[in-house]
Amino acid sequence: MKYTVSIEIALPREKVAQLLADPAHLPKWLRGLVLHEPLSGEHGQLGTKSRVVMQMGQRKIEGTETITRREPADLREIPRTSVVHFDREIIVEGMWSAGRERLTEASPETTLWESENEYRFSGFLMKLVGLLMPGAFRKQSQQHMQDFKAFAEQGKDVREATN
Repeated sequence: MKYTVSIEIALPREKVAQLLADPAHLPKWLRGLVLHEPLSGEHGQLGTKSRVVMQMGQRKIEGTETITRREPADLREIPRTSVVHFDREIIVEGMWSAGRERLTEASPETTLWESENEYRFSGFLMKLVGLLMPGAFRKQSQQHMQDFKAFAEQGKDVREATN
C-alpha cells in the first residue's frame, strides 16, 4: 500500500526542518508516542536505529526505526532551492513501512511538507488489516501532520488536548 499526503506550514522551511528533526519535540506533536530512543547512532541522524513505542487505543505497538536518508545533514542555512529529505523505515511485527518526507519552500515564509508512505504486511491478520483499513493509515498520517502544524505554528501540544 502506498499513498502521499501533504500540508502547508506557515513557517520558513529551515525552521520546519529543525523542529521536525529535534527529538525533544516529538512527544508534543506525535500523538500516541510513548517512547523514541536511539539504540545506535545519534538521534535523527543518517543510519540511526531507534526503538519506537506507540499507544494506539488499548494497544501498544513496538518497532525499530532506521533513518535511511537525511539531506542536508546540517539544517542551518539551507539553500533556497534545496529540498530537505527525511526518510525512515519502521519494522514492527507483521509490518514494514517507509516514510519519505520532503520539505520544499512554498514561499520564503511557508513550507510544503509532502509525506510519501509505503506499507508491506506479513501474516494473515496484518494483511487483512491492510486490505480492510487502508484509509486508517492515511488518516493517521494526516493527523500527525496536522498536529505538527498546530505545534509549529501555535505551540499546541497533543498531550494537552482534551479530545
